Amino acid sequence: MFDFCINGAGMVGAATALGLAQQGYQVAIIEQRPPQPFEAAQPPDLRMSAISVASVDLLRALGAWQHIEAMRVRSYSELSVWERPDCRTDFTASDAGFERLGYFVENRLIQLGCHQALKDFDNVTWYSPAHIAGIKRSVSADEPVIIRLESGDEITAKWLIGADGAESQVRQLAGIGISGWQYAQQAMGILVEFTQPVADCTWQQFTPHGPRALLPMHDNYASLIWYDSPARLAALTKLSPAQLKQTIENDFPPLGDDFTVLNKAAFTLIRRHASEYVVPGVILVGDAAHTINPLAGQGVNLGFKDVACLLTQTANGQANGEDFAARLRTGYQQPRQRDNALMMSAMDGFYTTFSNDHTPLKWLRNGLLKLAQHTGPIKAQVLKYAMGLA
Repeated sequence: MFDFCINGAGMVGAATALGLAQQGYQVAIIEQRPPQPFEAAQPPDLRMSAISVASVDLLRALGAWQHIEAMRVRSYSELSVWERPDCRTDFTASDAGFERLGYFVENRLIQLGCHQALKDFDNVTWYSPAHIAGIKRSVSADEPVIIRLESGDEITAKWLIGADGAESQVRQLAGIGISGWQYAQQAMGILVEFTQPVADCTWQQFTPHGPRALLPMHDNYASLIWYDSPARLAALTKLSPAQLKQTIENDFPPLGDDFTVLNKAAFTLIRRHASEYVVPGVILVGDAAHTINPLAGQGVNLGFKDVACLLTQTANGQANGEDFAARLRTGYQQPRQRDNALMMSAMDGFYTTFSNDHTPLKWLRNGLLKLAQHTGPIKAQVLKYAMGLA
């Protein structure tokens, strides 16, 4: 019997597996689609994340960061936010006393780095490619969970961890409800290649239709993020690369260099929050428990905070029975639900304040940006929270 069975070996699931394996537990991993191996000649993936300093510290402690960094990452040390050029806030790593604010990394490379680190552990068993057909669990945490795979294999574990994303099968099989809604805006990621290397500054400009952003990547690559109505983005997806480039030049702030559009994809923005993170035999982490508006790039960082918090509860080697379940509810579920709900509400407030054209709100938000630019303690505190250090 396994101590933990993790459904989903993405970024958060693989990090969870690493932490539990380090602590000496017997871990099973179910992964439906193994990631494509890394090749240096590959262009960057569209799916990438802003990784905070705190998340890097966790990945380094888990032994994964060295593998991720050996592939490719892009650090950044400056962040600029504005609506009008005369009302802006510029954050620098030095404002918080650090060398960098964080990194931009392709999601697949974080996943691959964690998978590489997992090869060092003989207490980890992989089921991949594999898919859950059903589970059998008790109302008591004293009884194990039986996981039946579509192949016919059965896995018995003390705990099943759902790290299987926003449409979590584990969450649904466990009967855990969610609350949330779909936002009026969607987002499009656009991979571009400039003729020159991109500066280590990321920026976000607010417009009434939604933000525009630039995220630097390795070499001459960058990701442009375009928030807008579903109808507008649907029209943009139909454009040729040359047509989309022209539209970007018309709608984005000056990018300062010639570029080529390489790839694009639009995605829906949905807020979800699970009513419970822990029920008998089942634990939820990452997007299986919560999804957030990606305005501030906090999505996967909240998932890594889940991992760090969960690992503090499993650190003593006793991970079974009702006492452990009670400890999970008070030491993991309560603080993580509270922190994630707070971040969701903050992002919704940010979204509402900056995604409209009401004159009083325009005055207010521009005034706040201008004030923040000249208020050192406020900037430092905002930065530390964004870096996962507060």
